[in-house]
Amino acid sequence: MTRLFHISDIHFGCEDQQAIDWVRDRIAVEKPDAVLLTGDLTMRARTREFQAACDWILTLQAPVTVEVGNHDLPYFNLLERFFMPYRRIHRIERMVERELALPGVSIVPLRTTARAQWRFNWSRGWVGPRALARSLKCIDQISDRKVVLVTAHHPLVEVRRGKAMTKGGERALAALAKAQVTAVLSGHVHDPFDLIHETPNGSVRMIGAGTLSKRIRSTPCSFNELTIADEEVRVKVRTFGEDVSTPDMQIDDVPPNAEPPKAGEPVAPVGAQ
Repeated sequence: MTRLFHISDIHFGCEDQQAIDWVRDRIAVEKPDAVLLTGDLTMRARTREFQAACDWILTLQAPVTVEVGNHDLPYFNLLERFFMPYRRIHRIERMVERELALPGVSIVPLRTTARAQWRFNWSRGWVGPRALARSLKCIDQISDRKVVLVTAHHPLVEVRRGKAMTKGGERALAALAKAQVTAVLSGHVHDPFDLIHETPNGSVRMIGAGTLSKRIRSTPCSFNELTIADEEVRVKVRTFGEDVSTPDMQIDDVPPNAEPPKAGEPVAPVGAQ
């Protein structure tokens, strides 16, 4: 069995200090096989925010891979944004877009951020041809392709109505389905979700983590715990303040007679009734 902690949108500069301390302690005690961070480490990509983010990440007692989010690209220094966008993150450079190979599980990064786009809102996702080709090449080189998880910051297709359309996302999901990817893990929307998206090449599972910042939406601060056994991926939302005496609720355990959530609506958190 493999256990992964999927964490996103910490937003140092607007972080929930108690929540990030709690997650760090959970990692130290529970010892997951790896930690997957899917972007937005900072609020405004300021030097002090990256210092705090790197300090925290370097204390985590597990292998870590990090995706960069739209908030992690310099906002005010355009020269740095275009030519040295990751200068302030150099202390954890070896973890950025890092592939991980675990027993029976492969983690492959997919970049969805862009230094500039031909649209006004540069914070939205964009999967460029080179980024997709790089990820597909990594997948193609996996000799034992049992469970393949792709990590990205932006959801590749719409999960909240009218929000954060990712350019090239449909094309990317179709290509990933053809490559037999098990799931795409992302963040950005600050609410956890677990959806199946159909493509011309088959279905792909999309799993989103919540936030550890004060910028909460529909659900409290949380992260996802992924348990993988016999090539099956189960997802549990771990919410800050969870009662360990209450039976955990899996995303998969929503009662069958419950009304299915609309795309982008949060899933039931741990301990929900």
